[in-house]
Amino acid sequence: MGVREFEKTVRQALERIPDDLQAAIENVAVTVEDRPRVEDLLSVGLNPKTDTLLGLYQGVPLPERGPSTYGLDLPDRIVVYRRPLLEICSSRRELLDEIRDTVIHELGHYFGLPEDELP
Repeated sequence: MGVREFEKTVRQALERIPDDLQAAIENVAVTVEDRPRVEDLLSVGLNPKTDTLLGLYQGVPLPERGPSTYGLDLPDRIVVYRRPLLEICSSRRELLDEIRDTVIHELGHYFGLPEDELP
């Protein structure tokens, strides 16, 4: 699947996120990159030689934000990694589900949940 078709699939997967969750999100951009960089893997404690990453939250979790300074910054970002997702999914339906689940997982970080409490 090419980049444009994948980005279209990401948009469709985002539409499948529950409305109440979407309503609670503010100033978060979802972007697509081909693969995680070594720095991305290391930043979450993964081994670049053996591990992979489907998505990554980059930003300041809600519980850690200061009331007067936030909102002046760039949006938080959730990166969805195209190639690792394509490598683990065997159908478009599976890809839609995996992208949605990956974004929901990363949104958990946005809300300040620790890794062991995330879906």
